[in-house]
Amino acid sequence: MNEKQKPAVLLLADGTVCHGRAFGAIGTTSGEICFNTGMTGYQEVFTDPSYFGQVLIMNTVHVGNYGVKDEDIESDGVKIRGLIGRNLEDQYSRKLAQGSLQEYLKTSKIVSIEGVDTRALVAHIRTKGAMNCIISSEINDLEELKKLLAKTPDMNGLELASQVSTTQPYERGNKDSATRIAVMDYGVKQHIVDCMVERGAFVKVFPAKTSLEEVKAFKPGGYFISNGPGDPAAMPYAVETLKKILKEEKPVFGICLGHQLLALANDIATFKMHHGHRGLNHPVKNLVTGRCEITTQNHGFGVDPEAVKKADHIEVTHVNLNDHSIEGIKVKGKPAFSVQYHPESTPGPHDSRYLFDEFIAMVNEGK
Repeated sequence: MNEKQKPAVLLLADGTVCHGRAFGAIGTTSGEICFNTGMTGYQEVFTDPSYFGQVLIMNTVHVGNYGVKDEDIESDGVKIRGLIGRNLEDQYSRKLAQGSLQEYLKTSKIVSIEGVDTRALVAHIRTKGAMNCIISSEINDLEELKKLLAKTPDMNGLELASQVSTTQPYERGNKDSATRIAVMDYGVKQHIVDCMVERGAFVKVFPAKTSLEEVKAFKPGGYFISNGPGDPAAMPYAVETLKKILKEEKPVFGICLGHQLLALANDIATFKMHHGHRGLNHPVKNLVTGRCEITTQNHGFGVDPEAVKKADHIEVTHVNLNDHSIEGIKVKGKPAFSVQYHPESTPGPHDSRYLFDEFIAMVNEGK
């Protein structure tokens, strides 16, 4: 019997049990369960720092069939805590691939389970909401797993951004560029940095808890507030830094967690969503242009719409057409805006890349 054929078990906090087969590393892992509806881009998803602390269901039937490749990453490694699939493939067809998903997850020490009815499981999560879960391919005693699961921290109130942030500042792009952007790294995806560098910017990425005084020494023309994992309300250090940044009157652009932090910096509350938005096909309406964008999303927290209604200094710029949740805001009277979704998404869609153009234009105008 090889490792892939070993039995594995998935236990949810509400008592739901799924049996399947082990994939990737053999062991035990736990975290908040969530799901992604995308059919492509699985390696980009697995390496997105915003998934840190989560066990991911991939809703599509086959995952891994085009292998893995070094270029298809968003960070320095796999960030999910565990993976759940119906068919996780160790055979792949892409000639440019450098290896299989099986070896990739095994090398990355990611415990996974396949042979699960993922569509039924996703329907369950959509009904019951996000909750913690545990996967094991080494323990089959459910009572022991329940005890381990009880020790898993709740995502609500959990600060994770500082755990995935860079530990040292680093630079990307042309040092001679007059377009200088400081990135506050709370789990930034590499394609976000690429999108700014491709538009001629010189970018410096700073650790999550860097003081504004140190960031200002870079003499940035604009500030980018990154995506990342965890509860934004558990990041008072980031909110205070962003409040100071807003007083600089320089362009500010936030994505996902950065969007939530911009709201908090303007005294607008965030909240834990029932099950979050994760996938490649979420329709968003730009209220400024009236156009619809197909977007990639990955977030389990949102901006409180009732709090926004009471804030005269905030304008809602984008809304989700599925549930009408807030997908974008801007601060009236300041060059500061944010979106809840991911305009940098790879392999796509690219409908929202114009946001980087707008941000770079604002920075250049400010020069």
